[in-house]
Amino acid sequence: MLKKYLIVFLWAMVPLVELRGAIPIAQGIKVADPNFNMLLAYIIIAIGNMLPVPFIFFFARKVLEWGKEKPVIGGFFTFCLEKGEKGGTKLQAKAGRGLYWALLLFVGIPVPGTGAWTGTLAASILDMDFKKSVMAVVGGVALAGTIMGVGSFVVANLLVGTFG
Repeated sequence: MLKKYLIVFLWAMVPLVELRGAIPIAQGIKVADPNFNMLLAYIIIAIGNMLPVPFIFFFARKVLEWGKEKPVIGGFFTFCLEKGEKGGTKLQAKAGRGLYWALLLFVGIPVPGTGAWTGTLAASILDMDFKKSVMAVVGGVALAGTIMGVGSFVVANLLVGTFG
Protein backbone atom coordinates (compact mmCIF):
# COMPACT_ATOMS: atom_id res chain seq x y z
CA MET A 1 0.00 0.00 0.00
CA LEU A 2 2.86 2.40 0.80
CA LYS A 3 4.12 1.97 -2.77
CA LYS A 4 0.83 3.37 -4.13
CA TYR A 5 1.11 6.51 -1.99
CA LEU A 6 4.74 6.91 -3.04
CA ILE A 7 3.72 6.68 -6.70
CA VAL A 8 1.20 9.54 -6.42
CA PHE A 9 3.65 11.57 -4.30
CA LEU A 10 6.32 11.30 -6.99
CA TRP A 11 3.87 12.07 -9.83
CA ALA A 12 2.81 15.22 -7.97
CA MET A 13 6.43 16.44 -8.06
CA VAL A 14 6.81 16.06 -11.84
CA PRO A 15 6.61 19.35 -13.78
CA LEU A 16 3.56 19.65 -16.04
CA VAL A 17 1.95 16.60 -14.37
CA GLU A 18 1.91 17.88 -10.77
CA LEU A 19 -1.29 17.60 -8.74
CA ARG A 20 -3.43 17.77 -11.89
CA GLY A 21 -2.13 14.41 -13.02
CA ALA A 22 -1.51 12.80 -9.64
CA ILE A 23 -5.13 13.08 -8.49
CA PRO A 24 -6.57 11.18 -11.48
CA ILE A 25 -3.84 8.58 -10.99
CA ALA A 26 -4.87 8.28 -7.32
CA GLN A 27 -8.52 8.00 -8.34
CA GLY A 28 -7.58 5.18 -10.70
CA ILE A 29 -5.77 3.43 -7.85
CA LYS A 30 -8.86 3.92 -5.67
CA VAL A 31 -11.09 2.29 -8.31
CA ALA A 32 -8.74 -0.72 -8.42
CA ASP A 33 -8.21 -0.82 -4.63
CA PRO A 34 -11.17 0.36 -2.50
CA ASN A 35 -8.91 0.37 0.60
CA PHE A 36 -6.81 3.19 -0.88
CA ASN A 37 -7.45 6.28 1.28
CA MET A 38 -8.14 9.25 -1.01
CA LEU A 39 -7.97 11.85 1.79
CA LEU A 40 -4.49 10.63 2.70
CA ALA A 41 -3.60 10.56 -1.00
CA TYR A 42 -4.72 14.21 -1.42
CA ILE A 43 -2.55 15.29 1.50
CA ILE A 44 0.45 13.36 0.14
CA ILE A 45 -0.13 14.75 -3.36
CA ALA A 46 -0.37 18.34 -2.07
CA ILE A 47 2.88 17.91 -0.13
CA GLY A 48 4.56 16.41 -3.20
CA ASN A 49 3.34 19.29 -5.37
CA MET A 50 4.49 21.94 -2.88
CA LEU A 51 7.86 20.40 -1.95
CA PRO A 52 9.73 21.82 -4.99
CA VAL A 53 8.26 25.34 -4.57
CA PRO A 54 11.01 26.92 -2.39
CA PHE A 55 13.72 25.46 -4.64
CA ILE A 56 11.96 26.77 -7.74
CA PHE A 57 11.48 30.21 -6.21
CA PHE A 58 15.09 30.66 -5.10
CA PHE A 59 17.09 28.66 -7.61
CA ALA A 60 15.20 27.85 -10.83
CA ARG A 61 15.67 31.21 -12.46
CA LYS A 62 19.42 31.15 -11.76
CA VAL A 63 19.77 27.62 -13.10
CA LEU A 64 17.71 28.41 -16.20
CA GLU A 65 19.74 31.56 -16.91
CA TRP A 66 22.95 29.56 -16.51
CA GLY A 67 21.78 26.70 -18.75
CA LYS A 68 20.12 28.57 -21.58
CA GLU A 69 23.43 28.97 -23.44
CA LYS A 70 24.55 25.35 -22.97
CA PRO A 71 24.57 23.11 -26.07
CA VAL A 72 22.39 20.13 -25.09
CA ILE A 73 20.07 21.66 -22.49
CA GLY A 74 19.92 25.22 -23.81
CA GLY A 75 16.72 24.83 -25.82
CA PHE A 76 14.75 23.29 -22.98
CA PHE A 77 16.08 25.79 -20.43
CA THR A 78 15.22 28.67 -22.76
CA PHE A 79 11.71 27.25 -23.23
CA CYS A 80 11.20 27.03 -19.44
CA LEU A 81 12.54 30.53 -18.87
CA GLU A 82 10.39 32.03 -21.64
CA LYS A 83 7.32 30.15 -20.31
CA GLY A 84 7.88 31.59 -16.83
CA GLU A 85 8.53 35.10 -18.14
CA LYS A 86 5.49 35.01 -20.43
CA GLY A 87 3.29 33.70 -17.61
CA GLY A 88 4.62 36.30 -15.19
CA THR A 89 4.22 39.21 -17.59
CA LYS A 90 0.70 38.16 -18.57
CA LEU A 91 -0.22 37.65 -14.93
CA GLN A 92 1.11 41.05 -13.88
CA ALA A 93 -0.58 42.85 -16.79
CA LYS A 94 -3.97 41.36 -16.00
CA ALA A 95 -3.74 41.54 -12.22
CA GLY A 96 -2.36 44.94 -11.41
CA ARG A 97 -2.63 45.32 -7.63
CA GLY A 98 -4.37 41.97 -7.20
CA LEU A 99 -1.25 40.05 -8.19
CA TYR A 100 -1.37 37.50 -5.38
CA TRP A 101 -5.03 36.66 -6.05
CA ALA A 102 -4.17 36.36 -9.72
CA LEU A 103 -1.30 34.01 -8.85
CA LEU A 104 -3.67 31.90 -6.74
CA LEU A 105 -6.13 31.63 -9.64
CA PHE A 106 -3.32 31.04 -12.16
CA VAL A 107 -2.14 28.03 -10.15
CA GLY A 108 -5.65 26.95 -9.14
CA ILE A 109 -7.37 26.71 -12.51
CA PRO A 110 -6.21 23.31 -13.78
CA VAL A 111 -5.18 23.91 -17.36
CA PRO A 112 -1.85 22.80 -18.85
CA GLY A 113 1.11 25.01 -17.95
CA THR A 114 -0.43 26.85 -15.00
CA GLY A 115 0.55 24.75 -11.99
CA ALA A 116 2.70 25.34 -8.94
CA TRP A 117 5.93 25.06 -10.93
CA THR A 118 5.04 27.72 -13.51
CA GLY A 119 3.31 29.93 -10.93
CA THR A 120 6.31 29.84 -8.61
CA LEU A 121 8.72 30.51 -11.46
CA ALA A 122 6.57 33.47 -12.55
CA ALA A 123 6.52 34.79 -8.95
CA SER A 124 10.30 34.50 -8.83
CA ILE A 125 10.75 36.27 -12.16
CA LEU A 126 8.41 39.06 -10.98
CA ASP A 127 10.39 39.36 -7.72
CA MET A 128 7.25 38.81 -5.66
CA ASP A 129 7.47 38.35 -1.89
CA PHE A 130 8.34 34.71 -1.07
CA LYS A 131 5.88 34.20 1.81
CA LYS A 132 2.95 35.79 -0.02
CA SER A 133 3.79 33.87 -3.18
CA VAL A 134 3.90 30.57 -1.32
CA MET A 135 0.53 31.32 0.31
CA ALA A 136 -0.96 32.11 -3.10
CA VAL A 137 0.49 28.92 -4.58
CA VAL A 138 -0.79 26.86 -1.61
CA GLY A 139 -4.25 28.33 -2.17
CA GLY A 140 -4.00 27.60 -5.88
CA VAL A 141 -2.92 24.01 -5.22
CA ALA A 142 -5.91 23.59 -2.86
CA LEU A 143 -8.27 24.99 -5.51
CA ALA A 144 -6.81 22.83 -8.28
CA GLY A 145 -6.95 19.81 -5.97
CA THR A 146 -10.63 20.41 -5.29
CA ILE A 147 -11.46 20.84 -8.97
CA MET A 148 -9.43 17.80 -10.04
CA GLY A 149 -10.75 15.72 -7.15
CA VAL A 150 -14.38 16.37 -8.00
CA GLY A 151 -13.76 15.91 -11.72
CA SER A 152 -11.80 12.69 -11.23
CA PHE A 153 -14.44 11.30 -8.87
CA VAL A 154 -17.24 12.01 -11.35
CA VAL A 155 -15.35 10.58 -14.33
CA ALA A 156 -14.25 7.48 -12.41
CA ASN A 157 -17.82 6.81 -11.25
CA LEU A 158 -19.22 7.32 -14.74
CA LEU A 159 -16.68 4.88 -16.14
CA VAL A 160 -17.32 2.31 -13.44
CA GLY A 161 -21.07 2.83 -13.76
CA THR A 162 -21.98 3.70 -10.17
CA PHE A 163 -24.03 6.78 -11.16
CA GLY A 164 -27.01 5.01 -12.57
